[in-house]
Amino acid sequence: MKELFELYETMGISPAVYAYGEQALEKLKERFAKIDQIAEYNQAKVLSAMQRNRVSAACFAATTGYGYDDVGRDNLERVYADVFHTEAALVRPQITCGTHALTVALAANLLPGDELLSPVGRPYDTLEEVIGIRESPCSLKEYGVSYKQVDLLPDGSFDYEGIEKAITPKTKLVTIQRSKGYAMRPTFSVTQIGELIAFIKNIRSDIICMVDNCYGEFVETQEPSDVGADMVVGSLIKNPGGGLAPIGGYICGTKACISRCSYRLSAPGLGQEVGANLGLMPAFYQGLFLAPTVVAGAEKGAIFAANLYEPLGYRCIPNATESRHDIIQAVELGSEEAMIAFCKGIQAAAPVDSFATPLPWDMPGYENKVIMAAGAFVQGSSIELSADGPIRPPYAVYFQGGLTWCHAKLGILLSLQKLCDAGLTKVIVK
Repeated sequence: MKELFELYETMGISPAVYAYGEQALEKLKERFAKIDQIAEYNQAKVLSAMQRNRVSAACFAATTGYGYDDVGRDNLERVYADVFHTEAALVRPQITCGTHALTVALAANLLPGDELLSPVGRPYDTLEEVIGIRESPCSLKEYGVSYKQVDLLPDGSFDYEGIEKAITPKTKLVTIQRSKGYAMRPTFSVTQIGELIAFIKNIRSDIICMVDNCYGEFVETQEPSDVGADMVVGSLIKNPGGGLAPIGGYICGTKACISRCSYRLSAPGLGQEVGANLGLMPAFYQGLFLAPTVVAGAEKGAIFAANLYEPLGYRCIPNATESRHDIIQAVELGSEEAMIAFCKGIQAAAPVDSFATPLPWDMPGYENKVIMAAGAFVQGSSIELSADGPIRPPYAVYFQGGLTWCHAKLGILLSLQKLCDAGLTKVIVK
């Protein structure tokens, strides 16, 4: 469309980059149609859960103080348990982020003398201080919980032999990070996670299996809780908040695990009975309702990114044709300069703070400097168009989000444009 091309030109996208993007899109129509089918299924799943649990206007009323008898909060947790097919759920604005949700789940279900096992290698950076891999006050290590990890095999698969050897009578909980975090490894499918859980449970059925589900919700028709996970944990400013939730996290799982999580979040004896919703219920309910289609748009953006960058010689994980199990696209750019250029493009495409220039900085919870581009309506929301990465080899940037596919497309085109403008790459239209 001529008008669209002319508008994109005024936003800084050259004819060559625009044509290169359109060329890539021609090959993706069938793949995008399959994503829409998954979104339609997940939309029906969420809608039916809301209908079965009789969501009404009364659920949107604000509560303050202790939050006793909060109808909307309690019913939202029943909806989440229904969507994720679990016995119970804890969905609260008092959970500040994904790392906090994971910390609550771990601290609630591990006691002094217990051992935590990661069978998928080193966890995401912000969990290192939670566990005690990097020393920190109030870490699990400080409270007498030991930690062990089994690295993935060179091909990115599970080291089943190593996992079996690592499990001891002290092993209480296994944490499985679904997404890649800041590692250049594949994201695990729900099927792969199910196979790993079955293997672990076959060794010892009483081991708690927890899945860090961040960035993976609604990408497939199943969730890890459908294949044996005792807890699935995530953030509401990622996929399930649909871009509307301004804060919050969720933990879905067995009644026993969730009960302990509620005591850890509030206080022993209080549990889920306290915690006012502070008027956030409309955003939480509507965000969940929108989440399947928002996630579909973000996934299309990630696939589009891989199909633009891989032909230019950049290593992409997943690559341009691989199946996808989260919304994150890792692109190995090879230099700090290229990372900054990429992030400048994402920032320039933002509806908020588009005029800002992203630069690396010492971000709390990270060992290396981190660059982040995120002009979002909700600060730090990574279901909105964003990109980030630690300034360390192989200098990979992690792109995710986009409340609409159209916005994700624009962001990726601008990221490539900034690399071209800096003389770091060149597009060729065939």
